[in-house]
Amino acid sequence: MPADPPALSPPATVEAFRDQLLGLSGNLPRRLQQCADHVARNLDAIALSTVAQLAQGAGVPPSAMMRFCQIMGFSGYAEMQRLFRSALARSAPDYATRLANLKAGGAGHPSTLVAEFVEAGRQSMEALARDLNETALNQAVATLSHAKTIHLAGFRRSFPVAAYLAYVFDKLGIAAVLHDGVAGLAHRATLQRGDALLAITFAPYSDETLALARQARASGLPVIFLTDPPATGLAPLGDTILTVAEIDFGAFRSLSAAIALALSLAVAVAARRET
Repeated sequence: MPADPPALSPPATVEAFRDQLLGLSGNLPRRLQQCADHVARNLDAIALSTVAQLAQGAGVPPSAMMRFCQIMGFSGYAEMQRLFRSALARSAPDYATRLANLKAGGAGHPSTLVAEFVEAGRQSMEALARDLNETALNQAVATLSHAKTIHLAGFRRSFPVAAYLAYVFDKLGIAAVLHDGVAGLAHRATLQRGDALLAITFAPYSDETLALARQARASGLPVIFLTDPPATGLAPLGDTILTVAEIDFGAFRSLSAAIALALSLAVAVAARRET
């Protein structure tokens, strides 16, 4: 059985992490190799998973995963996770950069912007109709139709979707709680047996939404995500995952397809409750 290799320096980028991981392959004891193999297959899950969840997926105790992190040069799992969370945060340009890119492309006229965003919305809606996972949608409708109260979580870009759902559920006479950025921590206490959480979040996922999803899971409540694909990193936290891809224009993304899917979900839940 190979002995533990000496600890390496912590990689500064995800690409360097991959290279370092590849160099260790085949030179690790069995349990650490299990960690390495599972991590290599699930790099996009590291930013969102706890060490216990990642260890469970690898079939090893959390202590083995912690040792793997140290072999990779990190002080522990939290430091390794920060690398991947930082990569998520850097994956999207800031709004000043997006606006500068639009201006450089000559899309300065309001009517041109309208035409471009309409076209992006059209493509998004067509993609939703083409790629809709009907099985996941039916599961989400079944879960929410049996919930005493539907908890809605959506922060940053996803907040308009959550707020609109809260409005629609209210009009349909369905009990729902909107968790906002100000009172989100206080609202967690309202999670009760028989409730369900519908979490709307797009990469890079908001910490507030992930925290609420973990709270719901710990309380034994079903969690449904409405997010963008591939969403594999959310799998440990969600019972059902609905994905919708929004076509962007100039790195700006509308919510046309997400709103359409959310509205369809709400109406389907109301119809199911009446049967």
